[in-house]
Amino acid sequence: MTDGWDGEWFLRAYDAFGGKVGSCECKEGRIFIEPQGFCTLAGVGGREYGLKAMESTRKHLLGEYGVELLHPCYTKYHLELGEISSYPPGYKENGGIFCHNNPWIIAAETVVGHGDRAFKLYSKIAPAYREEISDKHKMEPYVYSQMIAGKDAKNFGQAKNSWLTGTAAWNFYVISNYILGIKPDWYGLKIDPCVPHTWDGYKVSRRFRGAIYDITISNPDHVCRGVKKVVVDGKEISG
Repeated sequence: MTDGWDGEWFLRAYDAFGGKVGSCECKEGRIFIEPQGFCTLAGVGGREYGLKAMESTRKHLLGEYGVELLHPCYTKYHLELGEISSYPPGYKENGGIFCHNNPWIIAAETVVGHGDRAFKLYSKIAPAYREEISDKHKMEPYVYSQMIAGKDAKNFGQAKNSWLTGTAAWNFYVISNYILGIKPDWYGLKIDPCVPHTWDGYKVSRRFRGAIYDITISNPDHVCRGVKKVVVDGKEISG
């Protein structure tokens, strides 16, 4: 892979002039959130590339209140990029914490087996975990925001645009499919959790193809990922 990998992370794109977007060669906008999440989810380059991409995401994009969209922010308008460079640094597409694409990184962390990191990242943007900073966050305590101002913004940590986001749907999908690990598949339900190692276990009730499955996950060895056996109606099955 030569055109989509930048050495430590995945490239964002090439502009209409053939220039790289989201590369270490760029002075601004060197790394973007989207390709790190999606390419790791898709298995592009395998686990090795995914681990490097997640490491770079934590190093360059992860902050106190979530994963920022890009780093460093654009400080002037770029004709070849347009709107993304028109916002003030730390807001919206220009380095803000877009809550609906943070779940892509949460899912990617589970793909490489990082259950502790995945849940910690989830807790950074979930309303239930933000009550202690409600004076800074300035958002209804029961709803996701579209965006949280990034570290380069004047009001770092302040949220904007409640209700105007797909974050709730994305988080439900990622929690149910990637953290709790109950994934609908062509052949049935796939059980592949990736959870914090401190969890003893949990129960899930899942309606699927006209049936209700009552699923109990037990984690006596306190691992983040790895299924030892699956028992259905009292009988151990393979696969």
